[in-house]
Amino acid sequence: MEPRAHCPRCRRPRRVCWCEALVPVPSSTRVVFLQHPRETRVGVSTCRMAHLSLPGSQLHVTLDPDRQPALAELLAAPDTHLLFPSADAVDVDALASPPRTLVVVDGTWANARKLVGRSALLRALPRLFFRPEFTSNYRIRREPEGHCLSTIEATAHVLERLERAPGRYTPMLSAFERMVAMQLEYVASGAGAARHTRHKPPRAPKPAFDHCAPLRAAHDRLVLLHVEPNAWPYRSADAPPVEAIELRAVRVATGERFTTLLAPRQPLSPRVASNLDLPEATILAGAPLEATQAAWRAFLGPDAVLGIWGYHALSLLRMEPGWTLAPELDLRALWQRSIGRASNLPDGQGRAPRRLAAIEQSLATLLTSP
Repeated sequence: MEPRAHCPRCRRPRRVCWCEALVPVPSSTRVVFLQHPRETRVGVSTCRMAHLSLPGSQLHVTLDPDRQPALAELLAAPDTHLLFPSADAVDVDALASPPRTLVVVDGTWANARKLVGRSALLRALPRLFFRPEFTSNYRIRREPEGHCLSTIEATAHVLERLERAPGRYTPMLSAFERMVAMQLEYVASGAGAARHTRHKPPRAPKPAFDHCAPLRAAHDRLVLLHVEPNAWPYRSADAPPVEAIELRAVRVATGERFTTLLAPRQPLSPRVASNLDLPEATILAGAPLEATQAAWRAFLGPDAVLGIWGYHALSLLRMEPGWTLAPELDLRALWQRSIGRASNLPDGQGRAPRRLAAIEQSLATLLTSP
């Protein structure tokens, strides 16, 4: 079957294009949409629709806004607020005047929380919330709670309340209502199901796949790595950047180990002493960063492959320049594909050696799995 033609503006199939129903509404508040990359694959997402309905708004698809200079400068500008519910958020009705810039995060609640949590700039912004006065018309997508709204509904409603302009932004919902109506009509007709049933060939059985083959091939060069962070609680006000505070690694082929405690470059989080099971004075007297990086570079060698449990360890090292890294194998992902059940690293006081031991045990299990 020939691929369906798509509209270059709304990026929907021509048959369900909603561009003719767009009603642009100028806003005195600059709106910046930050969309999680996964949401771009959702055909009935309303973020792009909201962006096209607000002249002067910006849409950025990103996982790391802090690393985009132009966007970072925009987020750091004065009088910028984040529409995101939290314990310290302020009701939009309590503001005497609308902010100059309103940042709206688009994605599932889980993805939106991740996007905000990993951005120091977003965490630093004052937050706003609102109590909707109506039920969402987003009947083609399930919302997590009854009071939740689509991105375009939430944006229109908040702008009206911030600018004390009831009904001003309601016209921008016409494209949203048209999309919902077309989608419901399309589903009711059964056209989508028939199209896929008639033309999709039956799936061939998947051949057996050895997920752990790369792990066995890299065994002699494998270095298991665990990194402990100096990280303040998630919602701490003015929290400093997260940084690596302890490294533990083992070269699988020889058993050679690398263990170091870094002197903190940021204020010490109250959790670190318990996590490391060490006095604060010992932590503060840790090794300097540059000397540790040089020692790590010598230990790693020229052809190592890093065995990691998720990407948290590498993310911590990438936050500061000077760290030497290597190609990586995510053992947690291999575990989920090969073993097929959840497995978490131990937690609690003095957890670093127990976590590295758990990674070693998981590696042994993976190497013997069929």
